[in-house]
Amino acid sequence: MTDLTAFAKANGVKYFMISYTDLFGGQRAKLVPAAAIADMTEDGAGFAGFATWLDMTPAHPDMLAVPDPTTVIQLPWKPEVAWVAANCVMEGQDVAQAPRNVLRGLVAEAAKEGLRVKTGIEAEFFLLTPEGDVISDPFDTAEKPCYDQQAVMRRYDVISEICDYMLDLGWGPYQNDHEDANGQFEMNWEFDDALVTADRHSFFKFMVKSVAEKHGFRATFMPKPIEGLTGNGCHAHISVWDLEGKENAFAGDAGGQIGEVGLSERGGYFLGGIMKHAEALAALTNPTVNSYKRINAPRTMSGATWAPNTVTWTGNNRTHMVRVPGPGRFELRLPDGAANPYLLQAVIIAAGLSGIRSKADPGQRHDIDMYAEGHKITDAPKLPLNLLDAIRAFEADDELQAMLGTDFSASYAKMKHQEWNSFVSHFSRWEKDNTLDI
Repeated sequence: MTDLTAFAKANGVKYFMISYTDLFGGQRAKLVPAAAIADMTEDGAGFAGFATWLDMTPAHPDMLAVPDPTTVIQLPWKPEVAWVAANCVMEGQDVAQAPRNVLRGLVAEAAKEGLRVKTGIEAEFFLLTPEGDVISDPFDTAEKPCYDQQAVMRRYDVISEICDYMLDLGWGPYQNDHEDANGQFEMNWEFDDALVTADRHSFFKFMVKSVAEKHGFRATFMPKPIEGLTGNGCHAHISVWDLEGKENAFAGDAGGQIGEVGLSERGGYFLGGIMKHAEALAALTNPTVNSYKRINAPRTMSGATWAPNTVTWTGNNRTHMVRVPGPGRFELRLPDGAANPYLLQAVIIAAGLSGIRSKADPGQRHDIDMYAEGHKITDAPKLPLNLLDAIRAFEADDELQAMLGTDFSASYAKMKHQEWNSFVSHFSRWEKDNTLDI
């Protein structure tokens, strides 16, 4: 266990950011002087939960964010400050709806099955002007800009700085590229335990935004920030291991279509859980109104959305919701950049464990090009068309709600209904353009 007071003295840290993530993925923090961190480590920093996106009222007691010292990261761009993830507590009990607590609980559930879930994510983002209305690079205009070496080098200062920081932090970054949309980038680092990946994902978003601001740009992980361009995905690569992390419990030959792609029986059941709960888990993997402009988008300028709209799985084929690129792991291509780093991992584990316990069948494998021939598949469920459909699918899925926790599930659905109601009560320019003269 890291002693944060000693860490501060050894590394010249003046302040700690005690940080937690709310239900909508908002990152909340208090800036605590190093001289006070010992008390905060013991008792936690006090927050009014109602003031953030949590299902609380002004009458609730203080919510205490208790830092997890094992997560401490000294800000590479501002070394006198250190960030530390926190667990939310109220009156001596873990706050059931707090996203990091939900994930911690599911990691423990997986351990009861003798399983250790490891994940990696592909976090895509745009670099925009400070106003956020257009991409930052006026020369980034190619029809097919993916992997454009000139465009990535024009933003070398930003991308290399972030990658250097990840190298220094020991995350094992291994590639960076210009993505399929103009102004869009992706950076990859090594996979790890689900909670570690979630903490790093949370910090990565903070780091990217901070470094972009330093260079005069605005970074966004918004699912579809620019009409007509490919949206920001957050593909998750999933494998499950024994508790020692040595033996891949997914790898094997279960026979049939599962075995052909190198998955074990339990790997097939875990995949079955993802397929079974796909329509409901979209409420967490695609959690905003804007999310459904990505997964139900028309063809983009580059020629493909790179996002699914049907619940299908395949081998090494990027046009389906789930891709099995090789033995012992699979890629969930549904999530987008708005996904809460902790709830993304939590719902993957929840759906997968549900699949293992119910021996869920993932169904028929399809190896066709879904963009060109998807209309030929008539029996596969469609993903939700909008956030309201996703919320309703989530509320109808009692099994997934139970796995995530009924208190969390009720709070999440309630808050998302409020978000949807806020959206539909908003008067848009489209309404006037299309209705004013009716």
